[in-house]
Amino acid sequence: MTDQELNRAVQYVTASTSYGRDTVDEILKTGLSEMTSLVMQSSKRFERDVLLEYVSQWTIKRTGQPEPLVREVLGCASRWLDEVYEEIAKRQPEALGLSPDDDDDEGAEAV
Repeated sequence: MTDQELNRAVQYVTASTSYGRDTVDEILKTGLSEMTSLVMQSSKRFERDVLLEYVSQWTIKRTGQPEPLVREVLGCASRWLDEVYEEIAKRQPEALGLSPDDDDDEGAEAV
């Protein structure tokens, strides 16, 4: 995800919620960077829902923000989270439990 795409996500979520830009920016940067880092560095397979739940919990702990706030921000940014997940699936399908020739529309195997 480029800085421009991240800024677009931050602007969208800020406009869609009552949270300040700095709070939204911190949550999205923390969540997206952990999602990417975890998948790129791990040999464990991740199902999409499990990965997103982990990222939510990590972001809550890392930012110190309340769970409802983090979940709302990440929920509003789900389109961008899905894009990052799909990009990871293209680059490292084995980390998500996919074989390299799986279609992008298919889900990952269970953890």
